[in-house]
Amino acid sequence: MASLALWCFRHRRTVVFGWLAVIAVLVGLTESIGTAYSDSFSLPGTESTKALSLLSSAFPAQAGDSDTIVIHVRTGNVHDPAVQSAVSSMLGQVATSPSVVAVAGPYAAAGARQISKDGRTAYANVSFAKQAHEIPQADVQEVIDLAQSARSANLDVELGGNAIKQIEQTPPSNSTLIGLAAAAIILFIAFGSLFAMALPLVTAVVALGSGLLAVGLLSHVVGIGTVGPTLAALIGLGVGIDYALFIVTRHRAGILGGLTPENAAVRALDTSGRAVLFAGGTVCVALLGLLVLRLSFLTGLAVPAALTVVFTVAAATTFLPALLGFLGPRVLGRKERRRLAAEGPHEPHAEGFWARWAALVERRPKPLAVAATVVMLVLMLPMLSLRLGSSDAGNDPSGSSSRKAYDLMAAGFGPGFNGPLQLVAEVKSPADAAALTALAGTLRSEPGVASVTPFPLAPGAKLGIVQVVPTTAPQDVATSDLIQRLRNSVIPAAEQGTSLRVYVGGMTAIFDDFANVLTSKLPLFLGVIILLGFLLLMLAFRSILVPATAALMNLLAAGASFGVVTAVFQLGWGTDLLGLGKAGPIEAFLPVIMLAILFGLSMDYQVFLVSRMHEKWVHTGDNRLAVSRGQATTGKVITAAAAIMIFVFLGFAFGAQRVIAEFGIGLSSAVLLDAFIVRTVLVPAMMHIFGDANWWLPTWADRLLPHLSVDPVDEPEVRFGPR
Repeated sequence: MASLALWCFRHRRTVVFGWLAVIAVLVGLTESIGTAYSDSFSLPGTESTKALSLLSSAFPAQAGDSDTIVIHVRTGNVHDPAVQSAVSSMLGQVATSPSVVAVAGPYAAAGARQISKDGRTAYANVSFAKQAHEIPQADVQEVIDLAQSARSANLDVELGGNAIKQIEQTPPSNSTLIGLAAAAIILFIAFGSLFAMALPLVTAVVALGSGLLAVGLLSHVVGIGTVGPTLAALIGLGVGIDYALFIVTRHRAGILGGLTPENAAVRALDTSGRAVLFAGGTVCVALLGLLVLRLSFLTGLAVPAALTVVFTVAAATTFLPALLGFLGPRVLGRKERRRLAAEGPHEPHAEGFWARWAALVERRPKPLAVAATVVMLVLMLPMLSLRLGSSDAGNDPSGSSSRKAYDLMAAGFGPGFNGPLQLVAEVKSPADAAALTALAGTLRSEPGVASVTPFPLAPGAKLGIVQVVPTTAPQDVATSDLIQRLRNSVIPAAEQGTSLRVYVGGMTAIFDDFANVLTSKLPLFLGVIILLGFLLLMLAFRSILVPATAALMNLLAAGASFGVVTAVFQLGWGTDLLGLGKAGPIEAFLPVIMLAILFGLSMDYQVFLVSRMHEKWVHTGDNRLAVSRGQATTGKVITAAAAIMIFVFLGFAFGAQRVIAEFGIGLSSAVLLDAFIVRTVLVPAMMHIFGDANWWLPTWADRLLPHLSVDPVDEPEVRFGPR
């Protein structure tokens, strides 16, 4: 790292122009070939996937996405001549739109059931040729424009469905600006210098911009969903500022300690730069651990996030040293430069609040550890009621068309009409056909079923379809219970003694299966990232207790943050304030993504904290001094970095998308707890309690394990002197 830092510092113009050239090339490629984001989704081996596969092969027109146009009259009813004329004309135009294969309106012969009992609400089903992620956005937008053109003072027209939601769910435009503004304020308070404040921001923006451009190009090779770049921006902006902040802080400390700017930059990269490399590697390992789940949707989230982290590490270790070369001593504020000239070199960590706090933790480790643990356990309590699933359109932003369509359908027909189940049956004989008809009759009296509509079987048909509308909303636990009851008891009883095979499908069943698949894979994923994190820390610090403590602390922080997310979004303690609809289940993929990010970010703070402790331990052999000095040295920078990340994540929480808001609230609360309770109280307190045992590693393990040091190799200072 020393050689790299020295080269970048001395060839700063080459490095800066090199980064600008990389960005220019990425921009040119993006302009020429564009991006290929695709919200593909597959769950191999599940009933809902089998049902979809059968529909695709037998009824291609019914295998595409099915969306809904909802009409509602404020006075009169939908049969009024003016209303019927306007709606029929509009539906006729929609039927001829690109990607639309059929429109089943309420005025057709079989459309009577598509009109509510009071006659004021009706709906039309729009069948697309492909699934939502495969439909060109321009085609979906044309359907939206045509439908909304029929609106009048007395006629409301709203649209719902997956294709419609994908058009509405644009990334929050001002989230990045909110994060950058908050980061600028915190950095200025921490450094007292405009130049020092700008360094992490400029580095993070360069890294994030180039990383997101690379992600867009990568979407041609790897299936990346539309939420992928938003998640990558959320992570990349946070860690990009943090990594630069850690290096700049160490650089400033070096200058205050009497080093020249060049020597300070080299020493900063050879200490904090190593920690950045290691921390970035752990974040990438944690994110790419999602690949073991073998779900394309999660791969499309993990890969862009990891790639963005790679760019942040590269910028922090090359672009940042070059900027330090341009600034020289101006990285310090005027007051700091005057003090340095008047009083000479001094150690910043030997004074101030964090030195006093470290001394308090040293004196009272046990009561502080108990108090912090109680706080974390209390926050974990709501997690005991955690329910994974998929929130329906009832949790979309209140002003969105999909939310209005959902509310109109629920009011006019019942909440279950927003997520009907499709029973797809393989029919091989007349006996099977009779059994399917009997099943439809049985379902009509089944608790939780609002209506049953069997589609007529053509002579010789090998596939039958029965639509089942639940009495409850798609996201309700009662709907999940109905799906399981149909699969486990009702349908097997109907199949008995026949060759009939019935599969429960439809989007509601697909999302329910998704939740079940991820829940079953969660222990595997958790075990993988804990084991990898343990091994990496053991290699870095030659210790058993340090990685074991880190693993336990990470689990505590994750559990407490899940408790906060459960309280806000599932129990509804704040969703109205955020404009995110009513309470509902936590998105099924949130735990695995959050765990990957949290374990990576927690490792960041653990590495920066313990690396300073280990550095002092190696030189003194005094655990008490090493822990206190390491905490005093890193306390300010860790909490400042955490504060920046909290505001970055909160900026995304107010983006009017429930899933992004869940990530924003979850990650910001996790970072808050991790930095201000775990790393500033629990970890140092436990390390004081454990004493010298913190640094123990069995001799046989020390011989077998490769050496991976986060600490720099001691070298004569003159090597890094001026040319």
